[in-house]
Amino acid sequence: MSEQIFNKIHELLSKNEAKFRVIEHESARTSEEVAKIRGTKMSQGAKALVCSIKGISEEKFRQIFKDENVLDGYLLDDEKPAMKADKIYLLAVLPADEQADLDALTQKFDGKRASLASPDEVTALADCVFGSVPPFSFHKNLHIVVDERLLQRNDEIAFNAGLLDRSIILNTKDYTKIVRPTLINFAE
Repeated sequence: MSEQIFNKIHELLSKNEAKFRVIEHESARTSEEVAKIRGTKMSQGAKALVCSIKGISEEKFRQIFKDENVLDGYLLDDEKPAMKADKIYLLAVLPADEQADLDALTQKFDGKRASLASPDEVTALADCVFGSVPPFSFHKNLHIVVDERLLQRNDEIAFNAGLLDRSIILNTKDYTKIVRPTLINFAE
C-alpha cells in the first residue's frame, strides 16, 4: 500500500549510512511465515502495533517522551488524527515472537485503558495496512516505544517496510541511533 513509507525509510537509512538490505518477497499472513521467507529468526522481527492509551496526563506524557520528533524532517503532511485530550497513540515495537502486554503500557503511562488502533486509525497514522507497519513513525501524533528485548537479542532486526511484499533487515545499533526510541518493557 505505501510506497511512500518504504521510500522514506530507505532514504532515512541511506542518509544515515545504516547497514541494511531490502528483500522483496511474497506477502505473508503471519510473523512466522514472513520470518521463514526472509530467512530470519522470529526474535529478529520488529512487530509494530499501533495502539491508543486513554486517560493519561500531559505531564506523564512529557515525562516519558523527552526527545520528541526525532524524525521531524520526514513527517507526513497529514496530521489527523490529532492527539485528543488524555488519549495518545503509540507505535509499540516488540519482538515478533512475543505478545504485547497492553496492561503494562497502560500502567507505564498511568492511563485508564490501552487498545489496538482501528484499521482506519492505522492507515491515518502509519499510512500502512496491518502487517506492513514498520518500526518507524512519520506522524507527529504516533509516538514510538520499543521493548528493549528487541534490541538486546539480535544484531539485526527485520520488518515489513510499509508494504506486505518488501522487508528491510537493519543493523540494530543503527536503528537505535536513528530512531532513539523510548524503551519500555511491555512484551510477554
